[in-house]
Amino acid sequence: MTPLSNTSARHEARGDSLAYHFIFAVCFVTFLCVALVASVLLLPWRSWLPGAEGSETLVGGVRGAVYTLMSHLI
Repeated sequence: MTPLSNTSARHEARGDSLAYHFIFAVCFVTFLCVALVASVLLLPWRSWLPGAEGSETLVGGVRGAVYTLMSHLI
């Protein structure tokens, strides 16, 4: 007989991974839209997003901001 905790742990890990990636994608798209609009309007968006202060590229700054947000959520 196989232990149920082993299979349920695998399903939970897969569900957690999907949830993490979904939250990351939603936050990334949201922050990217904010950064793009602010860049078009020539506003200093890097100071608005935590973790994006030292980045040189738009995508790098958004990625840093999302990773910073995710570390606070988890």
